[in-house]
Amino acid sequence: MADVAREAGVSLMTVSRVINDKGDVSDDTRQRVLAVVERLDYRPSGIARSLATRRTGTIGLLVPDISNPFFADVARGVADEAYLEGYSVFLCSSDEDTARELEFVASLEEKRVDGLIACSSRLSAEDLSGALARHTNVVLINRRIPDLHAGRVLADDRAGACLVVEHLVRTGHRTIGLLAGPPASYSSKARLAGYRAVLEELGIAFAPELVRHCAPTDRGGEEAAAELLTLRPDITALFCYNDLVAVGALRACAARQLAVPDRIAVAGFDDIAIAALVVPPLTTCRVPRHNIGVEATKSLLTQINGEPCNGCEIVLPVELVVRASAP
Repeated sequence: MADVAREAGVSLMTVSRVINDKGDVSDDTRQRVLAVVERLDYRPSGIARSLATRRTGTIGLLVPDISNPFFADVARGVADEAYLEGYSVFLCSSDEDTARELEFVASLEEKRVDGLIACSSRLSAEDLSGALARHTNVVLINRRIPDLHAGRVLADDRAGACLVVEHLVRTGHRTIGLLAGPPASYSSKARLAGYRAVLEELGIAFAPELVRHCAPTDRGGEEAAAELLTLRPDITALFCYNDLVAVGALRACAARQLAVPDRIAVAGFDDIAIAALVVPPLTTCRVPRHNIGVEATKSLLTQINGEPCNGCEIVLPVELVVRASAP
């Protein structure tokens, strides 16, 4: 900055005002300074700026598995909104490993990110609360921890499960298996609650043996579906934690020569791109994944800018999408 000020014949304060787009600088002076900045190829020091402003212009995003298209779409929403507001994003994917998740939370604190978005954390409420205690600005995606000072953005998982299961029952299914995803997942618990609520409302007894928790992947879905169909061959429909699990369930059905949907219906959740491409295309529940990321980032930046957001919550609606796997 001293070099720029000397070349342009102005003070350091004037250079600072031009670089930071502040007022009280004439157009002629501004253009002269900018010309020198370009000629000298001057770039402001991000470290120096962060020391002065106590901000780094960065936010952290923690997801369980970036290879899962659901989290990739959420991350895209976070990145798009952060870019519009001049922020960069540190992306951490824990690979469904809670120990790694704890390490990432600590690492992001060391990097002095201005805020942290924790998406679908697999940590217990106690461990997550403890890990996030050193972060001033926090937003949780698809997670509720009442005593944690954080914003929350959620899809209406319970309502979505109700939509799917009600559709299956209305189309003639009464023995419906549930591939419920990771047992520690907030979304898994909410979708299980919706599944149970609809069965009870429609006079169908809840049978615990029809529920299998599984990894949220196609392989996890295939293994859980194979186990469940072996135990209960009378199942006529499978409601799956997400679309990847549903793809695995389709493979398990094909291996047993169970025609979908004539012999057994299969439904997923999320409506990722692959849901419309598999054969048969999946009936599923559409979740606004990109918008979840956008809203979480807006909520986080609200906190960073000094507006209180203790416990503020945004619940985004979902919708049933009926396709050939469960018409």
